[in-house]
Amino acid sequence: MMAQEHLIVFFRLLLAALLGGIIGLERESLNRPAGLRTHTIVSLGAALIMQVSLSLTGGDPGRIAAQVISGIGFLGAGTILREGSSVRGLTTAASLWVVAGIGLAVGSGLYLAAVVASVLVVFTLAGLGRLEKPFSGSARHHAFQVEIMDRPGQLGRLATALGQMNVHIRGIELKQLPDKGTVMVEMMVQLPHSGDKDDVMTKLMAVEGVYSIQDL
Repeated sequence: MMAQEHLIVFFRLLLAALLGGIIGLERESLNRPAGLRTHTIVSLGAALIMQVSLSLTGGDPGRIAAQVISGIGFLGAGTILREGSSVRGLTTAASLWVVAGIGLAVGSGLYLAAVVASVLVVFTLAGLGRLEKPFSGSARHHAFQVEIMDRPGQLGRLATALGQMNVHIRGIELKQLPDKGTVMVEMMVQLPHSGDKDDVMTKLMAVEGVYSIQDL
């Protein structure tokens, strides 16, 4: 009987780690702050805490679960970054929160609920992420900071490169760096629906006279 209980505990911990890892793998593929290892550990830890709670005499699983969900909020807050006028990391913070819930479900023996939730989370992150792009107007706006050579016509070269990619300049500000002989250009641009921010940055770096580029 004792051996059977140990096998159940082992299965639950393994399943929790597997489900959390699958979700974390999707986040890892997008280079998010919390990826494969973080999601796996969160799910595994939640399942372990729930299992320990169930094993304790007089333990209150509901109270333990509430504490886990509350505590995971601090970890999720660490993945939220403010970059210029935009905020990134909210989806990753939400995925950590739901992974903790999946771990708790596995730890309490709700295997079907945990598996179904995991499938829905992966579909939401990967499938709906692609679906929302054509309808995401505000997501097409990005702020770039580009350091260029201080010479006549250099700003025009930058604008020409953006125009060739159908990228519209919505705002621009110049800051001269006299000690370096360069100009810092801060611009707000609007990408086309088929445009990719990283692709735009790569092509701008290929323009002659561009020294660096940063996404704000």
